Amino acid sequence: MSFSVSHLSLSVGRKTLLNNVDFSISPGELVVVLGPNGAGKSSLLKVMSGEYSFYEGDLQLNGARYSRLPIGDIARMVGVLPQSSQLVFPFSVSEVVMLGRLPHSSGRARDVEIVKQVIDKVDMTHLMDASYPSLSGGEKQRVQLARVLAQIWERSVFGPRYLLLDEPTSALDVAHQQLTLQLARELTEQGIGVMAILHDLNLAAQYGDRIVMLQQGEIAAQGAVEEVLAPELIRQLFSIDVSIMPHPTSQRPMVVML
Repeated sequence: MSFSVSHLSLSVGRKTLLNNVDFSISPGELVVVLGPNGAGKSSLLKVMSGEYSFYEGDLQLNGARYSRLPIGDIARMVGVLPQSSQLVFPFSVSEVVMLGRLPHSSGRARDVEIVKQVIDKVDMTHLMDASYPSLSGGEKQRVQLARVLAQIWERSVFGPRYLLLDEPTSALDVAHQQLTLQLARELTEQGIGVMAILHDLNLAAQYGDRIVMLQQGEIAAQGAVEEVLAPELIRQLFSIDVSIMPHPTSQRPMVVML
């Protein structure tokens, strides 16, 4: 069981966004996707979320051809947090999060219970009744994360669940960056596979089980954090010089700019 793409290629007009990409997420692992702007990170997520259907290659979700699965079944297995979510209606925080329960028929009482749990998980309980449009950018991002969590909060009879995160920490302060990725790690302990597109190399090093490096729509490297975070590769992809040393407490790799 996994969520995988094989020989994935994607073009828009004459521009190639992805070229022969092989990638997978296993239940219980956190895969971080890194790469410079334009490397194809968001394009990969949009294919895996079903937003782009004009790709070449094979997309498999828990052993089934993705394109043949009913949308409702996919929604019970895959939650997607895009970079931004446009919502201008004066919904309350709890009403926005409740939207994540639409694919389910678990009943109002259970849905309300789950909504309260996930809002607490993202540290938004004090704003549960606030108007969503009045929130700051970071607060909105946490509400949208809670909505996605509500969608995949319970085990699915259709197979393991997956969470796809596109730059989930971009609008957050340092404390809530840590909270979000710690939560992602907790989800892997429940058997959920997580893919997170990040820009911060040290957050990737601290929380990832595996790193996939994209460059110009192709995989430049993938593997364990210690293998992929090499100064030569970082210099090649990001045009910066770094040194790699052990983190003083976790002993995971720590990237230091030179």
